[in-house]
Amino acid sequence: MTRIALCQIPVSPDPSANLKRVREALARADGAELAIFPEATLTRYGSRITELAEPLDGPFVSGVAEAAREHGVAVIAGVFEPGPDRVHNTAVAIDAQGAIQAAYRKIHLFDSFGAKESELVARGAEPVVVELAGLRVGLITCYDVRFPELARALVDQGAELFAVIAAWGSGPLKEDHWITLVRARALENTMWTAAVGQAPNPAESSDGFGVGRSMLVDPLGVVRADLGTGPGIQVVEVDPEVTASARTALPCLEHRVLGVKRS
Repeated sequence: MTRIALCQIPVSPDPSANLKRVREALARADGAELAIFPEATLTRYGSRITELAEPLDGPFVSGVAEAAREHGVAVIAGVFEPGPDRVHNTAVAIDAQGAIQAAYRKIHLFDSFGAKESELVARGAEPVVVELAGLRVGLITCYDVRFPELARALVDQGAELFAVIAAWGSGPLKEDHWITLVRARALENTMWTAAVGQAPNPAESSDGFGVGRSMLVDPLGVVRADLGTGPGIQVVEVDPEVTASARTALPCLEHRVLGVKRS
């Protein structure tokens, strides 16, 4: 068993306020071996992400690493890194000793529903699987979850858990899309999936980011935990025996026919 804290926090434009929330959440994540925070935990989405972006050795990630080390828990959190002309939307993975183990730069940018993430964010290129808390974790960021080929690439790299981090936008059917897509990625890959979104922040509600609904989904697509819409921390358990049992009953990964082409 691996104990994972789903850390559904509201996010402010102020990185120092968000770092305080991370520290408070880790203090509440009793017994967790891995804590997962939302996309854009550094600062709330908006034009200021270009000036507030920090390198991975900057004060925000360094503060998160210090808190991880203090509490003896690995952490995944979303940040923005400076780039030559635009920032990277990055999921940083930190081990329980406070060392950065991986950084995944979001591949699929949210140029949909009237948004244009690519105006501020440069696209990443490489899928990332990182070992944390004894698990090989495949990293997925928000809009990425709409693209099953990324999840399959992570499976092929040996992922044992998907960590999906998001600042999911609100709107008609959007919450339903989130739930359906997270469950689909879990079921089609018979994979434990821990999905963590921002809680709504009433002080910043005009931008629509953050619907909550962080959840743990098992390898047969069953929702084992759902945090609803408000802020919250919940520690859940991932059991590899459930994965083995699911894949015995539903060996769909073995049944893949690679290289299928249109006639």
